[in-house]
Amino acid sequence: MLVACGGRAVERDLPTASLVLVGGDVRTMDAAHPHATAIAIRGDRIAAIGDDAAARAWIGPRTRVIELHGHTVTPGLVDGHAHLYELGQALEQVDVRGLGSAREAAARVGAAAASRGAGEWILGRGWDQNRWEPKQFPTRDVLDAAVGDRPAALDRIDGHAMWVSSAALRAAGITRDTRDPDGGTIVRDAKGEPTGVLVDNAQALVAKAMPHDPAAVIERRLRAAAQVVIRDGLVGVHEMGIPDDVIAEYRKLAASGALPLRVYAYRSGDPAHADALRAMHPDAAAPAARFEVRGVKFYVDGALGSRGARLTEAYSDDPGNRGLWVTPPAVLTRAIDDAVAGGWQVATHAIGDAGNHAVLDAYAAALAQHPGDHRLRVEHCQVLAPDDIARFAALHVLASMQPTHATSDMPWAEARVGATRIRGAYAWRSILDSGATLVAGSDFPVEETSPLLGLYAAVTRQDASGKPAGGWYPAQRMTLDEALYAFTAAPAYAAFAERDRGVLATGMLADLTVFDRVLEAGPALLETHIDATIVGGDVVYERGGGR
Repeated sequence: MLVACGGRAVERDLPTASLVLVGGDVRTMDAAHPHATAIAIRGDRIAAIGDDAAARAWIGPRTRVIELHGHTVTPGLVDGHAHLYELGQALEQVDVRGLGSAREAAARVGAAAASRGAGEWILGRGWDQNRWEPKQFPTRDVLDAAVGDRPAALDRIDGHAMWVSSAALRAAGITRDTRDPDGGTIVRDAKGEPTGVLVDNAQALVAKAMPHDPAAVIERRLRAAAQVVIRDGLVGVHEMGIPDDVIAEYRKLAASGALPLRVYAYRSGDPAHADALRAMHPDAAAPAARFEVRGVKFYVDGALGSRGARLTEAYSDDPGNRGLWVTPPAVLTRAIDDAVAGGWQVATHAIGDAGNHAVLDAYAAALAQHPGDHRLRVEHCQVLAPDDIARFAALHVLASMQPTHATSDMPWAEARVGATRIRGAYAWRSILDSGATLVAGSDFPVEETSPLLGLYAAVTRQDASGKPAGGWYPAQRMTLDEALYAFTAAPAYAAFAERDRGVLATGMLADLTVFDRVLEAGPALLETHIDATIVGGDVVYERGGGR
């Protein structure tokens, strides 16, 4: 290639880059070299990173050059706790998110039912009784008035409760005589009749009656969801808890080159049959893979919004109720031991303080039996007892937390747990200061998909309107660099891929997120857009064009 040298062109026998980005604010997440202005990419790896002159030396006749105009580039953002397939489902279902009453939600479902075939299930998601007055669970009567004798089922916004019509209850065979399943509740009226709301494990009673999704539908949903998230700047997601049929479609998409992002997946775990995990084998480590399954996900409790999170003491706004053990601690401890013995990375959903304590106890027992670098994870870590915060670092357990959960829950969370326990809730700063690794995500479609919303919540602890002034329990805020780390280097570490992903350095995989401005902490994050998403050197999304 020809390179300018002292005002003249000289021949240099060097490889050229496939893509060069110059003139930017490159935030590498590499502590040794935190800032640069340009990157040269050859194939799927970073060939050079530094100043513009160093990167331009890699330009050849076929090199694509992107002028950044001072805008920020970071390692590719990764959602450390997401449900990509559920997002694909949600895109095809009735969206009742943000509506102000059960009747409004039912009316939207009824409008959708008018265009569906007779007998077809009407599915939806997003209701939240905490937005309504009174703040009470809805009933099947309201839904029946809108859909008639049609089976309808709507997931609560957190996925831990389901609101169904009378026809859906009949299809599932649920009557006043149906026993509550272990770890679940069939909500009943004063006469003992099912009201139409099912909490946590009780949802499975209706789910079993729903028609099974064929492979073509699963593939369609995965493709659609992937396009949504790459537009939001995500180069990867940690897909939390998927069944075998979804795993099979992911593998097909990845093998055909049709998966535009990296998916690090966790198998849906069945604690009652976890001994099978000893004979099964996770995928071999493959940092450049677009899809791999190396983990298994369990649940210890439910969610705070539906009062299924397991607390040590009763809910402050529901005396006598301490929530649910979705999986009893003794059963969970055996399941985690089986999974770790089989070489699986374990991620366990835990929201209440009792739930988190039980998971940490189970992890401590498994690590004592099976020493090693297992990188066990707790998903959500929402309400923690003070003594348990330090255990994350001591046990080398990853805290997988979702910043937007705090800003979504702050209007009602303190009423659930009271003024004392709230001090250990959504406690990002306390986790970081303990020395533990915090992996950030969104839990979409529970929350919105954009990681910019997560960055904003992490650094402000405010809603989009800037409330409350100064932030909700502002001592728990993160800095912008800490939040970026939690969406980049930390998810790479959680996926055992820190040698190949998560920072921008020579030889690392070329996964990048390009923004339309210089990133600044505060309200400007809500006005920021994604200019490009690059995965393995491939521009998979470009604003105003591209794919």
